Amino acid sequence: MMPPGRLFGLGVGPGDPELITVKALRLLREAPVVAYFVAKGKKGNAFGIIESHLQPAQTLLPLVYPVTTEALPAPLSYERVISDFYDQASVDVAAHLEAGRDVAVICEGDPMFYGSYMYLHDRLAERYTAEVIPGVCSMLGGAAVLGAPLVYRNQSLSVLSGVLPAEELKRRLADAEAAVIMKLGRNLPKVRQVLVELGLGDRALYVERATMANQRVVPLAEVDPTSSPYFSLVIVPGERWQG
Repeated sequence: MMPPGRLFGLGVGPGDPELITVKALRLLREAPVVAYFVAKGKKGNAFGIIESHLQPAQTLLPLVYPVTTEALPAPLSYERVISDFYDQASVDVAAHLEAGRDVAVICEGDPMFYGSYMYLHDRLAERYTAEVIPGVCSMLGGAAVLGAPLVYRNQSLSVLSGVLPAEELKRRLADAEAAVIMKLGRNLPKVRQVLVELGLGDRALYVERATMANQRVVPLAEVDPTSSPYFSLVIVPGERWQG
């Protein structure tokens, strides 16, 4: 009986195709099956990063999200629908593993940092050999693009979700020496108001699609709240240390 295949979670970086690691690129090219998460009707950012490296003999396994951010009619909930989706996606990947085929699941940024791959890892890593290849995550790409050192010396960094309620976000930012706020999009007006109330409006830096071809750096005060994309973030750098 053929041994099961191996599962690889490959971080392919925040957008610039040259930011994929040598190891991730090697494993990508060697994998007989390449799986990738994608929204309906889209090619997907992660797939766009690695498309030119694919070989004709490789099998592509798109894992198509049933929903993204749209509202669902009752009694459906986003959490239930997306959990069921990850359950089915793990079954689809496992079918290839059971047939003895290695599967490389690509993930923009880092697989274990807000990465879709980790939901497959939770479901499959105890049953199959799994290896995660780290990637350059979006907040590090953003810091590089902005030329903003995140933390100096003994400072601590807080990574926060813009989905948090305003009062909770305000409490955590008030205690933070440096912060990265992700998952902006429609949450931008709330996040910006909290930063202004804390006196951090001038210190906060905003970037859209960091390292991608359509990257955009805009002063936070000038960002149109109706056009802020999912791939945007705010960095509040640590206070500069004059060493």
